[in-house]
Amino acid sequence: MAFADNLNALPSVAHLAALELLDATGSVLARIENKPGQAGSLKVYAALAAKHGAINVAAAQEALQIYAEHTADAEAHPGKHPNIDRLIELVRNGQSLTVRAIEA
Repeated sequence: MAFADNLNALPSVAHLAALELLDATGSVLARIENKPGQAGSLKVYAALAAKHGAINVAAAQEALQIYAEHTADAEAHPGKHPNIDRLIELVRNGQSLTVRAIEA
């Protein structure tokens, strides 16, 4: 399935202003906001954090499948899709990120 179809199957994130991604020390590594250009990634990360309790290797692998055609584009063009690049790195390094929801 295409990313747009996969995205439509995920729960709404209308209640979120953003998600913060934290490393093992609790430092904020990234913030994904509920705004054009980031709302799709917010939806993916929020759904998988809810399902897995964090963005761990299993969540990252599932997210890369959800991103569908964008995953291949990210692999071909590193830096073009930072939210996908982050997932690829998590899988490679076996790391996990904690997710903090920022309510709207």
